[in-house]
Amino acid sequence: MCGIAGLSCLPGHHPDQDALERMSQAIFHRGPDGEGRLDLGGAALRHRRLSIVDIAGGAQPFRLGAAALIANGEIYNDPAIRRRFPKTCFQTHSDCEPPLHLWLHDGAGYTHELRGMYAIAIVENEHGRHEMVLSRDPFGIKPLYIAAYEGGIAFASEPQALLAGGFGKRSIRDGARDELMQLQFTTGQDIIFDGIRRLLPGETLRIVDGRIVESRRRHVLHEARDTVPARLSDEQALARLNTALLDSVSAHLRADVPLGLFLSGGIDSSVILAAAHRLGLPHPRTWTARFDAGAADESADAAALVASVGAEHHVLTVTEDMVWRDLPSIVACMDDPAADYAVIPTWFLAREARKDVTVILSGEGGDELFAGYGRYRRVMKPWWKGGRAPYRSGTFGKRFAEHGRQWRCGIAMTELALGVSGLEGAQALDIAEWLPNDLLLKLDRCLMAHSVEGRTPLLDPVVAKAIWPLPEHFKVRDGYGKWLLRRWLQDALPQARPFAPKQGFTVPVGPWIEKQAQRLGPLVARQPCIRAMMPGPDVERLFARASQRGVARQAWTLLFFALWHRHHIEGVPVDGDTFETLSRAS
Repeated sequence: MCGIAGLSCLPGHHPDQDALERMSQAIFHRGPDGEGRLDLGGAALRHRRLSIVDIAGGAQPFRLGAAALIANGEIYNDPAIRRRFPKTCFQTHSDCEPPLHLWLHDGAGYTHELRGMYAIAIVENEHGRHEMVLSRDPFGIKPLYIAAYEGGIAFASEPQALLAGGFGKRSIRDGARDELMQLQFTTGQDIIFDGIRRLLPGETLRIVDGRIVESRRRHVLHEARDTVPARLSDEQALARLNTALLDSVSAHLRADVPLGLFLSGGIDSSVILAAAHRLGLPHPRTWTARFDAGAADESADAAALVASVGAEHHVLTVTEDMVWRDLPSIVACMDDPAADYAVIPTWFLAREARKDVTVILSGEGGDELFAGYGRYRRVMKPWWKGGRAPYRSGTFGKRFAEHGRQWRCGIAMTELALGVSGLEGAQALDIAEWLPNDLLLKLDRCLMAHSVEGRTPLLDPVVAKAIWPLPEHFKVRDGYGKWLLRRWLQDALPQARPFAPKQGFTVPVGPWIEKQAQRLGPLVARQPCIRAMMPGPDVERLFARASQRGVARQAWTLLFFALWHRHHIEGVPVDGDTFETLSRAS
């Protein structure tokens, strides 16, 4: 797990060493264990290492003849790939070396052989011409961004590294602000900053001498759809799921450093704990967050669950004082913004877990792949029974009516491109947009801010191929989403009570904001970026009743955006608490 950055220059241009140094320093937190540097003609690679596998010998870049590779990720089928080549081909035991051999053998389609999470950059320089290949894993677990500039193409693991190098602009792309306000994330390839774009999940770019010449995608759901099973009984479906889960969790447990698990008390993280227990993981370390007041607390359920498997459990109480003190730093790590208030516990848990482990397993992807959200059950109903498609209204409803529904254009384009409807369409839409651009982005930034690797065993091609083609009644049944996953958990770890009502994991941002409304409301209202959207008195009224349902998300989104804009657009440092950051002059 690492941070990567680099340049592919046009003919006549050369890599800017100062810009490369600034980019490398901007992602130091992603890899404090070492730095790799390589210049190959008109291309340059920079690598920050967080040592996970082959600690002694896995430094990057990896080189083979005229080609070199740097990677941010974990390749879980590393042993299988190595068996394709003579043992003498490999110089290290790192799981990130085999993709270089695959690329030399298979070309730009090499990612179809990879099972894992990754952002990869490969360069080959021959006869005065260089080719660069950039690839991102098909679920979008690991991030990768590019920016075109007058001298070629720059890439990095985080937008703030590109901005530090002088690539892209600290200005907001047209339409992106309203999309963020309404959806809490931005869609598609163009992010909020002008001139910077993401690689899409599963995308591979070929760049020759500083110019993009080809883009191709690997679609993991398309691959899974090709494996439609015959009619299955419940027992056969459970056996299919069991094989896939144990295979995935076993692969995700491989590491040369200590690892642990975030446990929310919900279904997904409980499934990972149960699978790890079945696989014989001794005394797993687990972490759960709770709040000092104003939110449902399932930490007691989590504690009872881990006691049943002999885990070493830690409960972290997140207090209001902690939040106001550290919120600017939390928001600062979300350079590609996702206004998801789950960033708060995730950031604090990562900071706490880093004292003992370097790798954390988490349950992201369970709701999307197994159909857990209430919106999936709604989309299955006819309209006259309350059925409706997702993302038809935003956080602020009609408040941005002057812009029509332009904030929904990205979602609409993805819906059109997917070409499916109903439950499958709603799941596919979330897997294409919500998952990589909110949930996985949040996990990556909050964990990497503390140099912790996050792994998501439910987001694995093996699991997708086992689950995605199954009929709807294995996903939604008797009013329950994730029916098959719950049924498996009932057998594997009945103490988890998978069919009992769940309170859900909520963060009490509304009560916290309302308690500080008299002080916080005017500070947020006077920020230029907020005034451009909403009159000050309206902002203050929102904050004064922020504990009300629906209003809490609006107040939180405004607060998040105000802090985000202060740091990432105005350049205000995050060396003070929330109130100081909002009060400080630019």
